[in-house]
Amino acid sequence: MSFLAPSSELALWVGVEPTVSRVGDDILDQISLSGFHDRLDDIDRLATLGAQAVRFPLLWERTAPDGLACADWSWGDTRLARLSERGLAPILGLVHHGSGPPSTHLLDPQFARGLADYARAVAERYPQVSAYTPVNEPLTTARFAALYGYWYPHARDEGSFWKALMHQLQATVLAIREIRQVNPEARLIQTEDLGRTFSTPALQAQADFENERRWLSFDLLLGQVDRNHALWAYLRWCGATERELDWFIEHPCPPDVLGLNTYVTSERFLDERLERYPNDCRGGNHSASYADVEAVRVRGAPLGTTATRLREAGTRYSLPLAITETHLDCTREEQLRWLLESWNGAQEVRGEGVNVCAVTAWAAFGAYEWNSLLTRREGHYESGLWDVRAPEPRPTALVQLARELARGQLPSHPVLAGPGWWRRKGRLLYLPEGEVEMGAAAGPPMLIIGATGALGQAFRCACEERGLPYVSYDHNMSDLADIQAILERWRPWAVINTAVDFQVNDEEFEVWQAPGNALEPQLLAQECAARQIPLVAVSSDLVLGGQRERPYLESDSLRPSSVYGHRQLAAEEAIMAAHPDALVVRTGPLFGPWDEHNFAQQVRRKLRAGRRIRVANDQTISPTYLPDLTRVTLDLLVDGDAGVWHLANVGAVTRAGWAAQVAALNGLNATLIDAVPAAEVGLSVARARYSVLGSERAWIMPEFGEALRHWSEVTRQNMPTPELS
Repeated sequence: MSFLAPSSELALWVGVEPTVSRVGDDILDQISLSGFHDRLDDIDRLATLGAQAVRFPLLWERTAPDGLACADWSWGDTRLARLSERGLAPILGLVHHGSGPPSTHLLDPQFARGLADYARAVAERYPQVSAYTPVNEPLTTARFAALYGYWYPHARDEGSFWKALMHQLQATVLAIREIRQVNPEARLIQTEDLGRTFSTPALQAQADFENERRWLSFDLLLGQVDRNHALWAYLRWCGATERELDWFIEHPCPPDVLGLNTYVTSERFLDERLERYPNDCRGGNHSASYADVEAVRVRGAPLGTTATRLREAGTRYSLPLAITETHLDCTREEQLRWLLESWNGAQEVRGEGVNVCAVTAWAAFGAYEWNSLLTRREGHYESGLWDVRAPEPRPTALVQLARELARGQLPSHPVLAGPGWWRRKGRLLYLPEGEVEMGAAAGPPMLIIGATGALGQAFRCACEERGLPYVSYDHNMSDLADIQAILERWRPWAVINTAVDFQVNDEEFEVWQAPGNALEPQLLAQECAARQIPLVAVSSDLVLGGQRERPYLESDSLRPSSVYGHRQLAAEEAIMAAHPDALVVRTGPLFGPWDEHNFAQQVRRKLRAGRRIRVANDQTISPTYLPDLTRVTLDLLVDGDAGVWHLANVGAVTRAGWAAQVAALNGLNATLIDAVPAAEVGLSVARARYSVLGSERAWIMPEFGEALRHWSEVTRQNMPTPELS
């Protein structure tokens, strides 16, 4: 039975982000960036999900950049063969937010014929393929490439917008016609982003227009844009001729499945009260200026999301529907919640009689640079079901959820009990419009031990921001009975032990804590293991010996240089022996926005007061920004990762170099910094000459310079009064 045949069960599809975008002369290829181009075994990974189909990219500009005569089919040949072996049906995408090979573009009258010829060649080479998306999101692409000017060919007028939309949809019609001459059973799965626009009453007409325009791709393909259509006059004003519009009536190409791509940020809110919003939110039409912001950030009512959009499409068209992209760039539990909400919404609408056939877990191997709409190259990565920032793609908790959904099982992860951020009060960034409806964090708690310290406080803040219920425990657990009583009382789904003595009396900038011993961590680990409770234990670079000249990896042998380091290493070993599935995080000297005692904060305070400071210039370290550490640690915990992980901001710097960067970022006098050997600073505890943390497991922490800039920005407004000398 075809994967598109009616079924009593909602199907899971999966997709790979494949955009080949052009900005000026710069080409950004997501397939290469994510490594999907090189890893044939990614097909095997996709096959483990239980998905019925894969939105698979066989893009025109990648296969035949120099014309069909020079096409290279080898990449597609091997991967489509592997898909067939693994029982996965491909939905072939031919253009995905792109503009075709360099010889053409969206405003080129030959674009449609060129894509049709390529589609014919694809069908002839792969006659077994039965599903196609010739052009992904043609309306969205036309807006961003020809109305807003972000993508090539960077036009910014309604006439170009119409031409770009027309050419993509003509290409779709002609491509499917050519494909069906080879395979009459081929199906068209047409995708579009159908986010809704909301507004104040004064801008209702603009919102109504945008909510009508979002259907144009489907309406034109269905041959429904006639002289009675709500946007006929608009399209004629854009420069569309009657002959161009009538062409779609004469050549209807109804999609076999309407694919809805659902994103939190696609829901917009328009507001003429510009003073409420930042300048970069301002836009307008030909008669009014207004702010255009994410609706979830200002509307009191909750986001409509998947179920509402499916109902709208089902009412308008009465055609089979699928969610063809559902993805969120956020922390792991929020990604899980978004996928589950999309799935549940689809199930709910199916129960009402709407023909919804599938939900697509999107961006299987993540995506790059979408935070800037592909206009900048900053290395911004959004992880997907697998995180590719590792020697091999690392499965995240999304993989397990996708498998459970495909099998019809109840989702098992405890973080799914609570609502996503788009349904909590913290979503609001601006004065709310209308009565605010919100959900509260729910589900079993995490237990944070040592919550009064800087590290514990950072985890508490992170949990609150992420909607993760927690309880904190700040007292010494002196014996087994104490530990057992706490675990029985709170029944946490995970435990984070931050009671670690990694801040020693270092150059008078950090607070000394008395060293503990391995007994308490070992007992805690034993009890967590007995109850199958995931455990996170935080350790530090004090366990390193400093004998190497390169960053320390997780598997390196260690020879600590101080009693503190020996005790921490003993605690690590005891924890892993008692609880082999524990997550042990080694990190570097910490700095963050919540305490006044970290190195960066103390340097800034003393320099602002005009005081000279003496800082070691012969100790190289990996400073770690607390919000980065807690974010990544919690993601790993939610993913179920275990073992030793090195988590520090990427980069190496001396203490003196760190102080100089703090001075530069804050406009302070760096000549007050005396960079001297550590022996002249008068440290009470020996520190390693070189304690830089590297990782052989994954590269998932931001760079140190980026982290320090972020710290400086978020703390500058609340800077304490300078000390008096």
